[in-house]
Amino acid sequence: MTRLISEGRSTFNYPDRGATARRPLPAGYHLTHHRTRIGYGPAVLEAAGAAVTTFGAHRASGMLVQAAPDPVRPGDRVVVGIGIGPLRIDAPCEVIWTAYEPRRIGFAYGTLAGHPERGEESFVVDMDADGAVWFEVNAFSRPGSWYTRLAGPVVPFLQHAYARRLGRYVRKLATEARSAGYWRGWTGTRRPDTGWGG
Repeated sequence: MTRLISEGRSTFNYPDRGATARRPLPAGYHLTHHRTRIGYGPAVLEAAGAAVTTFGAHRASGMLVQAAPDPVRPGDRVVVGIGIGPLRIDAPCEVIWTAYEPRRIGFAYGTLAGHPERGEESFVVDMDADGAVWFEVNAFSRPGSWYTRLAGPVVPFLQHAYARRLGRYVRKLATEARSAGYWRGWTGTRRPDTGWGG
């Protein structure tokens, strides 16, 4: 089931909240789409889903992430550190929606006030009818600060490059988890509070 954040308080810095849950993505933004094949079968789906929804793949890829260690839920606040040392920029986001389904696991977050971009990004692992597991990134964004406006077309290029990099780390972590026996704990049921089997 896909869960959306409630319509309460908001410090989002863009108007199209929740648009990554629909198609097409809104006009007037740079669009990013990348899909990576991760592997095959339910065990890979679960391991890859865990890597995505706990930010394990983001951290493994070199991002500094401030977030709770549990699988994300709508309304969770996240700060992603972009850059190195004194050039690092903290980019605050909030989880908009989550999906913990038998064939689809993932989430989307939107940018908050203070983020250098304005927009939303989703990270979803899904399994097709043949059992192939894919990781997909969809995003729409536009500059939210003077320096991202100045960077122009470099920002969308970097976003797409990072989506490819993240896909490689989701595949790596899913393969390692499966090799370590992660799949042996899978029971085929999901707890409603976390979305994970047990």
